[in-house]
Amino acid sequence: MEFREKQAIYLQLADQVCEAILKGTWREGERTPSIREFAVTAELNPNTVARTFTHLQKMGVVLTERGAGYFVAPDAAAAIRRMKRENFLSQELPRLFKQMQILELDWKDLKREYERFCAIRTSASEVNTESSQIVETGMGDRS
Repeated sequence: MEFREKQAIYLQLADQVCEAILKGTWREGERTPSIREFAVTAELNPNTVARTFTHLQKMGVVLTERGAGYFVAPDAAAAIRRMKRENFLSQELPRLFKQMQILELDWKDLKREYERFCAIRTSASEVNTESSQIVETGMGDRS
């Protein structure tokens, strides 16, 4: 797995898990891989994975059942979307507005680029990155 240097690995891994939940790869109510299984699959230290799951638990994305392991919380997708929206509106959008102002871009420019983005996205098939595949295959068949 490749990680960015500017953000802690456990937070990047938590973002990947959240993305898998939003995509439906990890389903609400289903058991997650154990910390050990996930660490082996992701080729990470189990302590890093444990820190990731502790963070996800504090966010309300996963929960633990004594003796059974971690499970995706029943309302995990809604909680993730809510947190990501709040972050986008409070952190990312103001930066975008500032850049638009500096570059003298207006709403028409933004709309045109958004429509182009949507057209490209719908016409191209999404390619799974190696890190996404690790998170997605980490669920496996638990029967």
